[in-house]
Amino acid sequence: MAYRVKAEVMDAAAIDRSLTRIAHEVLEANRGAENLALVGIVTRGSVVAERLADRIHEIEDAEVPVGMLDISFYRDDLATRMNPEVHRSEIPFDVEGKDVVLVDDVLYTGRTIRAALDALMDYGRPCSVQLAVLVDRGHRELPVRADYVGKNVPTSRKERVKVTLAETDGEEGVFILAQDGEGEA
Repeated sequence: MAYRVKAEVMDAAAIDRSLTRIAHEVLEANRGAENLALVGIVTRGSVVAERLADRIHEIEDAEVPVGMLDISFYRDDLATRMNPEVHRSEIPFDVEGKDVVLVDDVLYTGRTIRAALDALMDYGRPCSVQLAVLVDRGHRELPVRADYVGKNVPTSRKERVKVTLAETDGEEGVFILAQDGEGEA
């Protein structure tokens, strides 16, 4: 099925502003960065987590540990995926007792976050787990809510949300994609 860009909902400047705001919100909610750790969900969630850590460093002059989490083998649709793309998880700190902020690019059904929580618990028992996402597009299937959201983007289930970041895609933006022929007059 082919998709076309229906709308650009965030450009590079909007992404940058959102990450700065989220960093401030995370610091305020956690009373600073002392017990914080960020864990990005591979692939773009990891990039967003690194950027958030940079923002927090700029604001608080604090180094926040950052890890990356691959959830491929924790997904509830693993049996139906022919060849899951597997990456490595790397959490170079002890999560025990930390206030961990899980970070992803897009929140949709909540199933990715459920899998990430399962994967994270294999590393220990954090004091708390919070969720930060660049985009919340709605359509939850599980009771998952983000604590920090860059932008809420109403979509239909037939649409897709595509996040492009310089580190992974060579360009910056958040786009709503529609199926070819959909919504055309």
